[in-house]
Amino acid sequence: MPDYFETPRERLFLPFLSSFYASFAQPVGWLAFRIIIGGLFMLEGWQKIQRPMAQAGFVEMIGFAPGWFFSPLLAFVNFFGGLLIVIGFLTRPAALASALVLLTTYWFHVTHPYGDAFLTQEGIAYLNENKDLLTPAGQRRLLTDGGAAFLAGPTGVQLKAEWTSLFWTAGAALIAAFGGGAFSVDRLLMRKEF
Repeated sequence: MPDYFETPRERLFLPFLSSFYASFAQPVGWLAFRIIIGGLFMLEGWQKIQRPMAQAGFVEMIGFAPGWFFSPLLAFVNFFGGLLIVIGFLTRPAALASALVLLTTYWFHVTHPYGDAFLTQEGIAYLNENKDLLTPAGQRRLLTDGGAAFLAGPTGVQLKAEWTSLFWTAGAALIAAFGGGAFSVDRLLMRKEF
């Protein structure tokens, strides 16, 4: 990846490391990044591949109809898009498709906060009656304010869902922008990239 992230020798504090950065650290770092991002997409997609119609109702609920088409498409993009990113084949299109799916996930988390869908008043009442189900820290976090801080506080579940979706969207978008890098099928075998 020296052509993407090249740092002139004279700008380095340790100029003697320039060839190490260019020939090892940057390409191997990019490969590791690609494997982690693509591998986790595959892991997330595997459960969807096993049950390709499981998301049909959900995708229709957020406006992607028909569910019988978009649910298997989601499974396909998650799993096979991740596989293509890992091996670095058709890397940019696969990463772009993944970024669009993840951008939709981010949009969903922002526009559909967890709220009562995650913690119902009945559930809080049950936990108040059965406090032994929670640790003391869990009791303080959930029962003192009915779970409001748990959901929306600075370390709340809602914010974490939004940040996680944004992180994965950014990771996929970076791969879409920079391609597979030096250690990819695109570069090593095809000698061409999208």
